[in-house]
Amino acid sequence: MNVGIDKLSFFIPPYYIDMTELAHARGVDPAKFHIGIGQDQMAVSPKTQDIVTFAANAAQHILNADDLAQIDMMIVATESGIDESKASAVVLHRLLGIQPFARSFEIKEACYGATAGLQFAKDHVSLHPNKKVLVIATDIAKYGLASGGEPTQGAGAVAMLVSVEPKILAFENDNIMLTQDIYDFWRPVGYNFPLVDGQLSNETYIQSFQKVWKENIQKNHTSLSDYAALVFHIPYTKMGKKAFNSILEDVSESEKKRFLTRYEQSTIYSRKTGNMYTGSLYLGLISLLENNENLPTNGRVGLFSYGSGSVAEFFSMRLVEGYQQYLLPNVHKNLFDQRTKLSIDEYEHMFSDQLNINADNEFDDPTPYSIAKTIHTIRHYHE
Repeated sequence: MNVGIDKLSFFIPPYYIDMTELAHARGVDPAKFHIGIGQDQMAVSPKTQDIVTFAANAAQHILNADDLAQIDMMIVATESGIDESKASAVVLHRLLGIQPFARSFEIKEACYGATAGLQFAKDHVSLHPNKKVLVIATDIAKYGLASGGEPTQGAGAVAMLVSVEPKILAFENDNIMLTQDIYDFWRPVGYNFPLVDGQLSNETYIQSFQKVWKENIQKNHTSLSDYAALVFHIPYTKMGKKAFNSILEDVSESEKKRFLTRYEQSTIYSRKTGNMYTGSLYLGLISLLENNENLPTNGRVGLFSYGSGSVAEFFSMRLVEGYQQYLLPNVHKNLFDQRTKLSIDEYEHMFSDQLNINADNEFDDPTPYSIAKTIHTIRHYHE
């Protein structure tokens, strides 16, 4: 019995800025953004859209009536929670119309949370093959205007439906996990923006990948040649490439070119979005699948997940024959094509215009599932 990802999609907010314009506004060489960190555009979120908005829009593309009846668990991975107590998954359960006898909760461990959710989903479906699990990664990455982390901001959500006999990807049972108590990135309760030790974060990311990759080779008796492609968590697109290059020293030039070409295909969507935190790895996965027409049937895709603090995991999935017909490239192309480009002044105003949940207000944002009003600190969404 195979268990895996039966459907998947993503959503990004309908606004963005150009990184060349941001570079000019911040007085830096645009090459620092386009080449140095590998980002071309950045998704920007208004105050009327949040992680619930993104998650609901990502999920609505992949759910039908049968799915809603069979889902008995919904897991939301986020480090941008909107409530210290109530899980956004409970709100989404209602908005999406999932049958009532389901378990709904959030998972938090920086950018790693969605991978934990997928593994939980795999185990649950293995025990209950007539059920499905919806896993959603949804986040807003903010570091502050003119901050060091500003060019790596972003927002959006990825939704994945896990079931038996999946149509897109099937799990292999080869997970390698690594936990280390490291303060490379953290956000204490009450802080609006995270605290980051940039150099330590980069070093820990690369070293974590090297450790789990080495353990994977030893424990699962695999080598790089066993993989059609490797996909990475990409807080910015150059980061994953640095880690990947660290294991490519002894690879032939033709193989290195093949792997790096596929890596670049996995970054196409992220270059136009920025950091999606928990969803970044899986946005990269979708980008690879929708921008490469030559991945082999039954090919193994390796995935490296990393969450600062830190937890890392390497695992792999097999491509299911005919998976291409179940992807949504046109839906995702329209998301990018229909966005509104903001000037830097407009972006800075939108960034600073924060939702005040202590004030009762009504809003007219036409985006589906956007915030319609706030009453007594409660967010009410357009349905």
